[in-house]
Amino acid sequence: MSESKSFISGCKGLSLTEDEKAFFRSERPWGFILFGRNIGDPAQVADLTAEMRATVGGGSDIPVLIDQEGGRVQRIKPPHVQQYPNAAALGAIYRADEEKGLRAAWLMSRLHAFDLHRLGINVDCLPVLDVAVPGVHDVIGNRAYGQEPEIVSAMGKAAAEGLKAGGLMPIMKHMPGHGRTMVDSHHDLPVVHASRAELEACDFVPFQRMKDELMAMSAHIVFTAIDADNPATTSAKVVREIIRGHMGFDGLLMSDDVSMNALRGDIAERTRGIIAAGLDMVLHCHGIMDEMIMVTENAPPLTGESLRRANAVRAAFTAPDGADEQALREEFNAMIAVS
Repeated sequence: MSESKSFISGCKGLSLTEDEKAFFRSERPWGFILFGRNIGDPAQVADLTAEMRATVGGGSDIPVLIDQEGGRVQRIKPPHVQQYPNAAALGAIYRADEEKGLRAAWLMSRLHAFDLHRLGINVDCLPVLDVAVPGVHDVIGNRAYGQEPEIVSAMGKAAAEGLKAGGLMPIMKHMPGHGRTMVDSHHDLPVVHASRAELEACDFVPFQRMKDELMAMSAHIVFTAIDADNPATTSAKVVREIIRGHMGFDGLLMSDDVSMNALRGDIAERTRGIIAAGLDMVLHCHGIMDEMIMVTENAPPLTGESLRRANAVRAAFTAPDGADEQALREEFNAMIAVS
């Protein structure tokens, strides 16, 4: 484990090229991430995840991530898995019947775990703990469970527990909160002018309540009340005072994709900024080799507290709970059919 570098990498296609295999063997990413471009059929995905792990030692506890939320952020789609509803639809169930809503969130995550575990994917970038404000950009939009921190906290906790019951690890996102963005951080830098008191009363609440989870992903957003000069991902002040301090989160903190243009500079500068801010891990998603090289030239080996947090994640993977997939799927589908 100590040989891993502090980055997570994607790849370009449906299988690893010889150059990618050599790169991963040499640079030893801590984990990997899959996107839609990497998804052909189930057998191919299982082969790809095994191929990825083989380049860095082959252990089943090597993290392989995916964004499998439901709605429009669902990398593996029908016919390979069913189409799942978005978080807002589950939030609507909760508002009508709290117990039913929590059960729906748990069930959907447990079904994600069935779908993903058999493909060799052991981390889902879920739950989305962003509290949506009216008019929020579609980059979050209906990916959020709702506009109330209590609903988002409760539903996020249920979703995380469903993943863990199925042998997967969750990643909370986007810390310390992405629900006020009015622009798409893939292309522009969102700036939030809410006061710290407003943020502490709303946006920060779900993350604070789930502070004992082992992984979280940062937000590429400027919070002017805390650090007007840097987005959270590259802000030592946000990491130190808010994420580690106010929220009390001591788990592994990874960046959102370093390729997103909310961040300034080239990939090398962004990588250095992420590490300097105190994040544990740089996430690079696109599988572009020139960018991957820039990440690895600037992402250090895991040591100290970052290594401790990374090792805690790998030690926490458990076997699935043995639940009856067909029964849970029938229960969930009946629930969303009448919601």
